[in-house]
Amino acid sequence: MDTLTRMRAFIDVVEAEGFSAAARRTGRSKALLSKYVRELEDDLGALLLNRTTRQFSMTEAGHTYFRTAADILKEIDNLADLVRENNADLKGRLRISVPRTFMDADVGQSLIDFAKSHPDVSLDIVAEDRFVDLIEESFDLAIRITKLEDSGMIARKLSDFRVYACATAEYVARFGPLAHPQDLVGKPVIIDTNLRSHNSIRFQAPDGTVFSVPVSGSIEVNSPQGTVRAARAGLGVAMVPDFIALPYIRSGELVSLFDDYIPTDRGIYAVYPHRRYLPAKVRSFVDFLSAWFRQQP
Repeated sequence: MDTLTRMRAFIDVVEAEGFSAAARRTGRSKALLSKYVRELEDDLGALLLNRTTRQFSMTEAGHTYFRTAADILKEIDNLADLVRENNADLKGRLRISVPRTFMDADVGQSLIDFAKSHPDVSLDIVAEDRFVDLIEESFDLAIRITKLEDSGMIARKLSDFRVYACATAEYVARFGPLAHPQDLVGKPVIIDTNLRSHNSIRFQAPDGTVFSVPVSGSIEVNSPQGTVRAARAGLGVAMVPDFIALPYIRSGELVSLFDDYIPTDRGIYAVYPHRRYLPAKVRSFVDFLSAWFRQQP
């Protein structure tokens, strides 16, 4: 029996969090998986898994082996993809991390359109508003809306991105004039707690100077959809992503404020770990999204 088979059995058991679950997922018997893992441990001379009737856990050696073994097998699978697959017959599973805001907005349709175009690719989309560890949590790639910073990841820009400071015309008439971001001090502002700084908003002057304005309000919510809903109700100024705000601005339901002071250093990126062999399914997915965004108005 070759080492790769035993290695795959071990990883299957760890990812499924148990022999029984791994057997159901892989179609192999629990006894066979147990045999492979035991043979791997014998070959290594180290216990990888603690086994009891009620508990399952990895040993320290198991944690060390799992991290490296998972990377090795992913590289082997990626190499196989590179050799035998092309865009016409993509297959396999793609695990993607996306912001919940992205998935819930119209731009989330991009992922659905990819799935329709590639029925043999199984998408595992995890929508949550945190920066996941792609390697530790076994993601193939992530969609991130951010200012790009140096990291060990490869990033490809899919689209420009900005936020809008929005409010109703009635709000502006009541609390105006609102000509400069400093005019927000003491005015009702809807706080999006997803932002890094809850109690201040970052602006950038036309000369490039960056400054923050302290803000407060009676509504705090960790949802851009929630903030725009409150802004439409006239409850305050909201900082809203462009793909959510633009329909309301174009219809006149909301007005855009401080356009000359909104930072333009953000983007929507596809981010994935640096690998020697990039899987064809990842490359095709990123190419698809890049083309999808270029086609949008």
